[in-house]
Amino acid sequence: MKRRLMDILACPMCKHHSLELHIFKEAEEIEEGVIVCPNCLRWYPIIESIPHMLPDHLRSKDEDLSFMENWKDRFPQEILEKGKPFNLREG
Repeated sequence: MKRRLMDILACPMCKHHSLELHIFKEAEEIEEGVIVCPNCLRWYPIIESIPHMLPDHLRSKDEDLSFMENWKDRFPQEILEKGKPFNLREG
């Protein structure tokens, strides 16, 4: 994902603009990371340079929790505990 994409992204659920970017792996592009909405605490993974900006009902709980578990040392603590639609506290 190109960094400049953050200028136009908005949360698909609450429509908030100015999302937070947390980069886990970067080369020429952001390869792995997470986009966080500070308004509703939803998080969206960046997997293989593709931001997965899906509404809640289209997301895979198993896939999202696996991604979160894999990168939990890099996730913001608040998202690990209270992130939507899935977090490690609620499982």
